[in-house]
Amino acid sequence: MAGQGTPATALLTRRKIAHSAHPYDVSPDAPNYGALVAAALGVPPARVFKSLVTEVDGRLTVAVVPVTGELDLKALAAAAGGKRAAMADRTVAERATGYVRGGISPLGQRKRLPTVVDASALEHPTVYVSAGRRGLQLQLAPADLVALTGAVTAPIAAR
Repeated sequence: MAGQGTPATALLTRRKIAHSAHPYDVSPDAPNYGALVAAALGVPPARVFKSLVTEVDGRLTVAVVPVTGELDLKALAAAAGGKRAAMADRTVAERATGYVRGGISPLGQRKRLPTVVDASALEHPTVYVSAGRRGLQLQLAPADLVALTGAVTAPIAAR
């Protein structure tokens, strides 16, 4: 995996967490990007999760939801113990995480942010999340994702 290292992969390796890296080639500007990534990986879209940086009552928070759905901001606010949630500014999100949009990983962020993982992740033996750069996904057990991020799980995807 030479040349594919990111802070997220380094964290998993350092902690000896079972994982695998999966490169893919999908234009970040493609409509329905998440579904195309799932198709490129050959996995059901419900197992591929996106990391969205939000603000809950002014505090940056990461929401991890299936690529096939949208984030329910009210559900996120409740799960994070707040009243209001909104998407964070792109520049703020990139600065806080150390990753660029389209490659923000919930793992290995510059500053560890509170994280909420959609409860549907626990329905799968493994899930896929960004490895910290566009074109690379990590496959790992959802319990490991939750443990490494210190996340809470809640139904935060709009159904």
